[in-house]
Amino acid sequence: MRLTTLVFHFIIMFSTVVNAQTIPIHKTNMQVTIDGNLSDWNRPFLGPFLIHNSGEKALQNTFVSLSWNNENLYLAYKCNDSQIIGTPQRKDSQIFNTDDLVEIFIDPDGDSQNYIEIGVNAFSTNYDLLLKCISPECGGWNTAMGFDIKGLESLSKITPEGYVVEIKIPFSSLEKIENGGFKKPKTGTKWRGNAFRIDYGNTTEYLALQSYKTSVFGFHQPTEFAVFEFVE
Repeated sequence: MRLTTLVFHFIIMFSTVVNAQTIPIHKTNMQVTIDGNLSDWNRPFLGPFLIHNSGEKALQNTFVSLSWNNENLYLAYKCNDSQIIGTPQRKDSQIFNTDDLVEIFIDPDGDSQNYIEIGVNAFSTNYDLLLKCISPECGGWNTAMGFDIKGLESLSKITPEGYVVEIKIPFSSLEKIENGGFKKPKTGTKWRGNAFRIDYGNTTEYLALQSYKTSVFGFHQPTEFAVFEFVE
């Protein structure tokens, strides 16, 4: 690798670390039931989400909360939505092209070379896939739609304000990802990732918990992911 290329990659890595937001994932001792009822969710909600490539305020608010125990990662989303778009569909449908939904991207080893994408629409349809970088700038990806997270659970519920989503991701299902660099997290473990929402309607908005500094590849910019830190 030429020196100029090394310097370029060093600058990108340094700026990414400086700009990355640290998002705490709080440990819980409570039994988390994936039922779309957030009344027993006792961890803080973060947000509101912003337009992913500008940091501007969204038309409708989105909040997310993350927690974990020794077996699972849990997420809960609250989405304000005055016009919910979508339908119940079969698992692994490409709902990201048509439906209001929330997403989570996870890169456990933070190398920006492969990461997990999970999406859930307002009607509990989910998909899970694995993306692997196939270009020098990671603007090209090999998408494995056949990837399956064993034990993944999700449930959505429509509310007077919009909809909510709960997701459970078993750590055991991530251990066999080839070149994923996955290690079961403990207190202090840091992953890279980000939480998103696609809000269809009269104006379609692509929202992120941490907005990006560039917009070259849409959501798919793992070098700009936030830092997820597992805390007590």
